[in-house]
Amino acid sequence: MSELFFMTTIADRKRFPQFMELYRQYGLDVGFIALGYGTAAGELLDYLGLDRSEKAVCFSVATGETWQTVKRELEQKLRIDVPGVGVAFTVPMSSIGGKRELAFFTEEQGFQKEEESVMKGTDHELLVVISNQGHSDLVMDAARAAGAGGGTIVHARGTGTERAERFFGISLASEKDVLFIVTQTARKNAIMQAVMQRAGMDSPAKAIVFSLPVTDTAGLRLLEDDAAEPAPTAEPAR
Repeated sequence: MSELFFMTTIADRKRFPQFMELYRQYGLDVGFIALGYGTAAGELLDYLGLDRSEKAVCFSVATGETWQTVKRELEQKLRIDVPGVGVAFTVPMSSIGGKRELAFFTEEQGFQKEEESVMKGTDHELLVVISNQGHSDLVMDAARAAGAGGGTIVHARGTGTERAERFFGISLASEKDVLFIVTQTARKNAIMQAVMQRAGMDSPAKAIVFSLPVTDTAGLRLLEDDAAEPAPTAEPAR
């Protein structure tokens, strides 16, 4: 199994160190953590055995084998199936911008790249760009120059500091911006290349970008109307 997955974990903030310790044991020490709150109605919370306590959300990259192992450990050791403990889920990934970035995310999971075989033929992709906080304008300027529309920013903190310093010579423990951009699949490569060239590791943004397949959309009619137009060519790095 050669697939890669974007893994999301949501759990109570007080219990989150237990999740992180488990993930480190299986090579998932690289992640980005954001803080959040539950929004479900009181009746639903009661039904699920949940409360309105503060939550932590962790984004990681996992191989198929790693996910199956971690899922089993979450169920057996952390009892994630017990209401109120947390939830974890995966979404298949399309690509990661750059060989060094791919190795950074997967080095300790024994991943070997093969032909992409997950969710081919989708019309849209979700681009996820992780950059130093305060440089999202640089990222979006690069993305727009290659045909992207708007994006949504989530503030997070990076983990996996030692590995980041080994690969990039930087620290990921500082505050990060996580930018989500939905774009047409035909424009994906140009946008990713533009972000890597103008806002990548050689820029102040230190951005990492990867993509997830989107099965369907609503609210992107204007983007669909522009589908017949050729995607702009990514501008060279300056």
